[in-house]
Amino acid sequence: MTFLGAVLTGGQSSRMGQDKADVVLGNYTMLEHVTNALRDVTDHLVLLGPERSGYECWPDEQFGGGPLSGLATALSRHAGSHVLLVAVDQPLIRPETVKAMLDLADEIPVVPVDSSGVRQVTCAVYPTATGVIAAGEVEAGGSVQSFLDATSFAPVSPDVWGNWGEDGRSWFSVDTPDDLAVAKTRFNL
Repeated sequence: MTFLGAVLTGGQSSRMGQDKADVVLGNYTMLEHVTNALRDVTDHLVLLGPERSGYECWPDEQFGGGPLSGLATALSRHAGSHVLLVAVDQPLIRPETVKAMLDLADEIPVVPVDSSGVRQVTCAVYPTATGVIAAGEVEAGGSVQSFLDATSFAPVSPDVWGNWGEDGRSWFSVDTPDDLAVAKTRFNL
């Protein structure tokens, strides 16, 4: 199996007040945190969004679909077997969690489900064979959630990811300055 690490960077960042990719957390930007976590466990790394110096960037092939457009682009362009999709606003992603998710990769998406039952669609592994379904969902005005509704997926429950040493930080979304403060407190950063 070959894995593409694909980082969603195309959002407007309006709630953050600046480009989330450039927000500093500790000694690194949020983008650096995510790319550092993916670089050693994937075969190739790209950003799904506008051009950014120092990175290979793939703009959306179909516009207007939010994260689903980025995912559909990655699935259609990657010649390998799977895409590991992670949003840039998930800077606390753990390489150990990424590796464990990749170990579960199969013919259907592998999607963590948090302790509230929410599917963490922007921290998940998608087989490239699902690209046609994703593209169809973009055309229909769908979302990554509706894409999962249209296909089978393997949920990764809290009892499974808890055994990896994961505490939910890998999909904790830092969308606002308040979220950044909560992350620092909740995860002792």
